[in-house]
Amino acid sequence: MLDTIFERRSIRKYTDRPVEEDKLHTLLRAAMYAPSAKDARPWHFVVVHDRGVIEQFMQVHPYSKMLEQAPVLIVVCGDKSREAAPGYYLEDCGAATQNLLLAACELGLGTCWMGISPVRERMEPVKKLLGLPEHIEPFCGIAVGYPAETRQVPERFDETRVHHDRW
Repeated sequence: MLDTIFERRSIRKYTDRPVEEDKLHTLLRAAMYAPSAKDARPWHFVVVHDRGVIEQFMQVHPYSKMLEQAPVLIVVCGDKSREAAPGYYLEDCGAATQNLLLAACELGLGTCWMGISPVRERMEPVKKLLGLPEHIEPFCGIAVGYPAETRQVPERFDETRVHHDRW
């Protein structure tokens, strides 16, 4: 598992190989095993295969070019009616997203996280595009596919960011 954490990279180039439904199910299952405040699990996932919808998503998200090749888009959404306290769905959806990204890496899939929330100029068009109910907020999009690139694993540990007992 530690290798997966250290080796996971954002992938922006994908092969044309479709992602198997059982692997998508595993990704979603892993996401739903994330911790959440008071075990509220305020997440929903919109799995998009439809190229027309993906192309429309690309028109409203300025950093989604990798979706030209990625066969699947997963939009992680927060359910404001289920969150433990106002705003907590953001943290909970972040944990679910990280689980999904790590599971994808473990399964040999590539992913790229595209932030949606809290940018209203992205949230509102995505909400409309996907027909999300009023209490559901789009948190992020995730491109998913088989990688057509490998990325170097840089050393990211920085001792200067670690403080013991006090700042």
